[in-house]
Formats: sequence, C-alpha cells, structure tokens
Amino acid sequence: MYPNRKTTLTAAALLTAATALVAGCGSGPSTGAGPSKAGCPAALAKAAAAVRQAENTDAAWHGPTSGPPAAADKTLVYVAQTMTNPGVAGVAKGVEEAGKAIGWKVRVIDGEGTPAGIQAALSQAITLKPSGIVVGGFDPQLTSQQMARAEAADIPVVGWHAVGSPGPSERPRLFTNVTTKVEDVARISADWIIAGSRGDAGVVLFTDDSIPFAKNKSDLIRQELATCSGVRLLSRENIPIPDAASRTPQAVSSLLSRFQDDWTHSVAINDLYFADAAPALRAAGKPGSGPPLNIGAGDGDPSAFQRINSKQFQAATVPEPLSQQGWQIVDEFNRAFAGQPASGYVAPVHIATADNSDGATSWDPSGYREGYLKIWGR
Repeated sequence: MYPNRKTTLTAAALLTAATALVAGCGSGPSTGAGPSKAGCPAALAKAAAAVRQAENTDAAWHGPTSGPPAAADKTLVYVAQTMTNPGVAGVAKGVEEAGKAIGWKVRVIDGEGTPAGIQAALSQAITLKPSGIVVGGFDPQLTSQQMARAEAADIPVVGWHAVGSPGPSERPRLFTNVTTKVEDVARISADWIIAGSRGDAGVVLFTDDSIPFAKNKSDLIRQELATCSGVRLLSRENIPIPDAASRTPQAVSSLLSRFQDDWTHSVAINDLYFADAAPALRAAGKPGSGPPLNIGAGDGDPSAFQRINSKQFQAATVPEPLSQQGWQIVDEFNRAFAGQPASGYVAPVHIATADNSDGATSWDPSGYREGYLKIWGR
C-alpha cells in the first residue's frame, strides 16, 4: 500500500518560522508561537529546509533508468540475520516480490539471530550453489569462513546493512551493500529536533556503543545537534539493544526524575527503544503525543509506524524503504550476472510522521517497481 502523496504543512511552517529567524532571533517560548530563544538562526533555517524535503512523500523516482535486461534462470538465497527483525523481514519480502517479477527463484534461510545460526544458514546457502547470496542485516565478519567459501565458489554476494556504507566492498567482499547513508540518517534526525523545537530543546540520545555502526551514528547525531547552541544534550544513554527491554524503562524513570520538563526530545539509533520507553513514560503521566517528542533514526519498522500514527510515545522515524531496497538488491544481482558494475544508487532519507504517513506501516516510495521492470524488459 502506498502512502498518500502529499507534502506536510508542518515542515513548510517550520521553514517559514526558521526563515524569519534568519533576519533576527528574538526571545520567546520554544514550545509556543513566536520566535525561538536560541541564537542559531542559520542552523535552524538549514535544518527546517532539510526536514521539509525529507518529509515530502511526492518525490519522483530518481533511481537507475538503464541496465542489463533480465538474466534467465537465476536463483537467489537470502540469508537473514533473523526474520523476527522487521527490517530484515521487510527486505526479504521485497527480494521475493522482485524475484518473482524478474522470473527468478528466491529462497530465504533464517539465521535466527545467533552467530552459530547465521553461520549455519550461510553454509547451507553456499551448499545450495545459488546464482547469488544476500547477506541480510548481519556483519559478514561474523561469517568470514563462509564468505571465503562463497568467494572461492564465485558466488556474488550483495549485502543489506552488512557494512557501514553503501556500495561495493573489498573486505568483506560484496558486489555492493544496499543501505541509506548513516551520515544522512543521523543528520536528518537531529535536524528534525532542531527544526521542531525552533532551536530550543533538551535532548536524550539512546544508543548502543557495543555496535560500532550504532556508536558512529550516535556520534554523528550529537555533532549535528551541536550546530544549534540552544539544543542541549541532556544525556547519552548507552543501552545495548539486547538489554533494551530490561534497562530502558528504568533509565527513562531516572531521566524523568533528573530532568523533568527540561527533557523535551529524544532520538534513538533504533526505534525499538521507544517501545521499551513507553511504559515508563505512561506511568509517569506523560502524554503519548509528547513531550518528550521522540524520533527513531532506525529502520522504520511497522511497530514504529503504529506508535507514530496513534501518537503513542513516538513522533517520527527515519525509515528505510525496505521493499524498494529488496528490488534494488535483485537489480544489483542482475548487473553482477551481466558483468556490469553496481548501480551506485542510494535511497534518499525520509522522515515519516502521523501527518504524512496516511496510516501506512512502512515507507514505500513510488516509481521504483515501474523503473526496474522497464530496465529488465518485464
């Protein structure tokens, strides 16, 4: 299901307010009408413009328009980190849909979220001798022996969130890695706070420093928040994702006691923190619509959209276009089979809110299916 193609008035209003601040930053409450107390008019205007663009749901497809026609009789195996991860599962569904459209066979093997399970799943995939293998949401360094076997067997591998950056990788050897740019995701999530608060916010940042990718993302978020002097980082909560369910509620209760109304916004490297924060916020009598206003710099899974649409302790997410990325993975394999380089396409960042999601539970931009089908001659 496609969301309604409309540009939100909220972002436009923010841009107008920010533009006015460039001429002169006055004093006034940040939570009501009027100019901000913050002295960062240039950063505020920049953030509001970026948010306006990212909230647009009517953007045209700017992906590849040329490439090889569909190869015949190919098989793909999608090795999933765990199919209980909505992002991993959403991309798998996109690969299956695109595989059917191009005329290939697709099989999904679930690594069940453990190193041993992922290694066994990748070993099984190699034994099947497919045309290509997808590394779905796990670090290939965890399966270095299996990756070496795939390379020796001349089986091309395409990653999804397998390494920190989009594009080809030599070590680990990936034909390409499909993901948005972490720099863009981090920047826009911080900009949403700067713009929405009119440059006057008290922020809590939730992260997991045990994951280098997540630590890098949180560091980039902090750097962007610092571009506005009126945005104060109250606390950086380092909670490992496997411990989020047990530790986040207690951390939230402590934060509420320490900062009270000074805590106006939160940003997390993954949406799941807000599912775990909700009970503590609710118990403290905080409204589901905020404050604090919460944005996830994560995959944008269906549960995050449900919280956003129902205004229950999450206001926004920076979602991956999971289905579109599944289609891109199939197209990248088609290029690999034809001996052509990777497409180089990287999806732009998007911000989903209750105002622009139209009740959808995923971010599914328009035009990519038609674009890829035309390339493949289907």
